[in-house]
This record gives sequence, C-alpha cells and structure tokens, in this order.
Amino acid sequence: MKEYSIGAAVAEFNYEVTSLMLERAKAEADFLGVKITRIVKVPGVFEVPMAVKKLLERDDIDGVITLGAVITGETKHDEVVIAQASRKIMDLGLEYGKPVSFGINGPGMTELQAMDRIEKGRDAVDTVVKMLQRLDF
Repeated sequence: MKEYSIGAAVAEFNYEVTSLMLERAKAEADFLGVKITRIVKVPGVFEVPMAVKKLLERDDIDGVITLGAVITGETKHDEVVIAQASRKIMDLGLEYGKPVSFGINGPGMTELQAMDRIEKGRDAVDTVVKMLQRLDF
C-alpha cells in the first residue's frame, strides 16, 4: 500500500475525550501503515475548519482527520457549533480535492456517551485511508 501522510485537527475542548480519540487514531494509522505527520490542536470544534484548511494547503498532506466531542450543555450551542463546523469541513475537502473525515461526536450527547464513542478516532483514519485508496489520490 502507498504510504500516505495524514493531518489531524483535534479539538482540545473536552480533551479527556478527544485525547483518547487521538490515541485510537494513532494506533489505527500504525496498524494501516500510514503516518499522522501533522497534528494541530485547536481550542474547540468551531475552530477545527481553520486547522483543516491549513493542513489541506500543504503538499505533504494527503488527507485530514478531524476529532472532537460536542457535549450538550444548557443551550442549543452544541447544535450550532457542529452544524457550522461539519458543513465547512465538508466544503474544504471538496475545495482541495483531498479526503477529510468527520470524527466529531455530537450534538445531543453526554460526556459518558462521548467516552463511549472514542473509537471514532479509529474510524476517522479508516475513512480517510479508504477514500485515498478508492479515489487513487
């Protein structure tokens, strides 16, 4: 298999969850023989698209994984954040012609539910690698 270089945009908000997601992503990348060569940690999910854009601009990055956990609070803030971030993340992948996976959990979940979904880190890597292989990037 061709060796791919993957970037990672990781939200630090709810880092007790996202740090575990990142560890799962790194383990899966090692298992698949790909490299996560750049990790950009940003304050929260709302800031992930800017990191994705910067990573996609790099010639040495074939695809990007996004990792985050949007946990429900007392307002609808979680719904707004994830709706805006997800749309922009998708648009950036199309704009740059490189795969970007959506490894962001939420909205509408508790911290316990978020912890139960840390395997999304693994899934995010799988998705990018499958897209790279299937679209022959």
